[in-house]
Amino acid sequence: MYNAESISKVLKGELLQQTGNPEIEHILLDSRKLSFPETSLFIPLVSSRRNAHQYIQELYEKGVSNFIVSEPVPEGKYPKANIILVKDTMQALHALVAYHRQQFHIPVIGITGSNGKTIVKEWLYQLLEKDYNIVRSPKSYNSQIGVPLSVWQMKPEHQLAIFEAGISQPGEMEHLEKIIRPNIGIFTNIGEAHNEGFLNIRQKINEKLVLFSKSDLLIYSKDYLALNECVLNFHNLVGKKDNHEGGLQLFTWSRKTEADLRIISVDKSEHHSRIDALYQTIPIHINIPFVDEGSVENAIHCWALMLHLGMEHSVIQQRMDQLGNIAMRLELKQGINNCSVINDSYNSDLGSLAIALEFLQQQQQHPTRTVILSDILQSGKSDASLYEEVASLLQQKGINKVIGIGKNIFREKKSFQQITGLKSSFFLTTEEFIQQFNQQDFQHETILLKGARIFEFERIGKLLEQKVHQTILEINLSAVTHNVKQYQSLLKPGTKLMAMVKAFSYGSGSFEIANLLQFHGVDYLAVAYADEGVDLRRTGITMPIMVMNPEPSSFDAILQWNLEPEIYSLHLLKQFEEEVQLAGKTGFPVHIKLDTGMHRLGFEKKDIPELARLLSDNIYLKVNSVFSHLAASEDPAMDAFTKQQGQLFFEMSHELQKALGYTVIRHIANSAAIERHPDLQLDMVRLGIGMYGIDSANKIQDQLRPASTLKTTVAQVKHLSTGDTVGYGAKWVAKGPSVTATVRIGYADGYPRRLSNGKGKMLVRGQLAPVAGVVAMDMLMLDVTNIPEVAEGDEVIVFGNELPVQQVSAWADTIPYEILTGISQRVKRVYFEE
Repeated sequence: MYNAESISKVLKGELLQQTGNPEIEHILLDSRKLSFPETSLFIPLVSSRRNAHQYIQELYEKGVSNFIVSEPVPEGKYPKANIILVKDTMQALHALVAYHRQQFHIPVIGITGSNGKTIVKEWLYQLLEKDYNIVRSPKSYNSQIGVPLSVWQMKPEHQLAIFEAGISQPGEMEHLEKIIRPNIGIFTNIGEAHNEGFLNIRQKINEKLVLFSKSDLLIYSKDYLALNECVLNFHNLVGKKDNHEGGLQLFTWSRKTEADLRIISVDKSEHHSRIDALYQTIPIHINIPFVDEGSVENAIHCWALMLHLGMEHSVIQQRMDQLGNIAMRLELKQGINNCSVINDSYNSDLGSLAIALEFLQQQQQHPTRTVILSDILQSGKSDASLYEEVASLLQQKGINKVIGIGKNIFREKKSFQQITGLKSSFFLTTEEFIQQFNQQDFQHETILLKGARIFEFERIGKLLEQKVHQTILEINLSAVTHNVKQYQSLLKPGTKLMAMVKAFSYGSGSFEIANLLQFHGVDYLAVAYADEGVDLRRTGITMPIMVMNPEPSSFDAILQWNLEPEIYSLHLLKQFEEEVQLAGKTGFPVHIKLDTGMHRLGFEKKDIPELARLLSDNIYLKVNSVFSHLAASEDPAMDAFTKQQGQLFFEMSHELQKALGYTVIRHIANSAAIERHPDLQLDMVRLGIGMYGIDSANKIQDQLRPASTLKTTVAQVKHLSTGDTVGYGAKWVAKGPSVTATVRIGYADGYPRRLSNGKGKMLVRGQLAPVAGVVAMDMLMLDVTNIPEVAEGDEVIVFGNELPVQQVSAWADTIPYEILTGISQRVKRVYFEE
């Protein structure tokens, strides 16, 4: 039980104001994620880009009454609030949760490493949930913010905790260690992820090992030589500490040398792996339903922990054989009857439900939000209080319809039925729902599927999701968010950000990307044509939208949907002013385009006097921004020209703004210029292809994440003899016995025909396969002669993380822009958030 008074004592903060002692149950760090105002404590974090103290007023008005602040609050401004003043809100967050952790004396497992942290955590949950009431990190909450939110979930009813921790620079793990304070540690592996923050691999290992400074046991693989050496040194160091009773014990496993768990063999069949080992001189084995090396490694870590816990071999074998896939992402797909489906159908607990509901809340494209929810397992709460909390959460998130599946939620359906405006129905089993399923019951809705694994909600997903072509473009919304924040970190304080979502957001989709950008507080959107802006307005996008190519025929739509046109000529200015006057509007926002050397669209220097005359004291039009377009900001050889453009823009915009008599936003910098020409950031920048992980200047490419993956599948495999030809025109001839794979993509999908006959390549089973013959409209063939065991249905990567779109565009003698925007609309987009 916490309240403002007790928390102020924990933090040694100054209780500036106390108006009561309501119970505090939830920590709130993001004002957009408010669910339970009465029991929430808002801690506004401060970064170089954002000071969250600005959201206190908004949250106070929504019913939040508990705040920790690091800035003075005007006396009497929030008369019903409890306010604690501290020096640093991030430090206060860490200190509060570290204190909370100290109140529990249950086994706590801490997991770190380069890869596999989340999988190991979720598999341990699957393997141990029958024996313990477990609290664990939601999804991959392993950062300086995610870890405190995870550990804060610990409650008296929990019997085991599993938390993961990740770091990107030295010094971070020291904070996380105090918060997690694990008894048992698992170091999954060490690799190249987040290397940029460390001097070398050994520094990274040693920093991660700090997590286990006070642990009793550490599980790791000796096969990572640098890791093994660092662990042994760490073990010697920790063992000498007087305050560490008993010292740190090591549990090792290896496929190469003697270890506590000595792996003898790994035999793989089509869908299973049998792992044989020696443990305490006794031969043992497990079977897992996976064959990839990552899964084998992750399973062995889990196996080692279960052996340490003294579990029976027969129990371990049974549970290992039933391990399930872990959904590492929330997927957004097109559904039946103009619906959107968010698939999160592999687990159901309060933590992950809150995350999924936040993602659902971002979606504005449909008027109805629906949740299909299974029983929530292993909550530690009584069913009555649990489903009352779930019902309250759905109400807070604006859910319109809930469908409950499972005997527990069925029994507690009154908690949902008493909420005004929430339509609800309940079924005892998934099978019962499927038998009564009617497509017409779902129309123009965003539907969240949230179910525990045993409920098999993937069966419901198949009913709700629109059947799609097997060629799909996956868009990683988490990567887009990462890239936007990366560019924001380069901006000077106060510089706004306009996101370019023209051309179907560079092929990535319109409202899906716009929803994300609106949620994350981007200042402006820009589209090419008015109909793109209208589509965004219809799907719930309310932020300002600039139209870059306004045609006179679209003026009605621009005025009706509150879009803001780019004006680039005197003729267009007069036409639009007349339309605004006829519509009876005044002060309508416009954006003035200046031509500083691109010579495509825009006012030239000689036009400025007349432009200024027409705009000054104009009651019908208000200039929101003045901007220009850089022609070669990514090219060092053209820096003198870019500087010339910038100087001309300064002169022209200054002259125009002086005539207007009011301040306007000035912007000229595009994605490349944000980093290469910071002096041109001005009042706002325009971020385009950089959002999708492509730096045309190649200056910060290693700091960006590719957002798009185009993939297809093998339709058929052909075995050819010497002299056999492939494709139209018989251009490709087998020089010996050959194997080709026909894949489901062609130039109608956007794969360029000029990549025919070996010029283009795709990834099959992790290896590059050249295009064999001419790219056809709907199909093409790959030469897979040197890639063993290629089979019908195999996944084929056209471009993505392992095969960058920049490489594909280079093969095609073009630029990434053309490849991305050329992906056909018939290629279905699948959106996911990690």
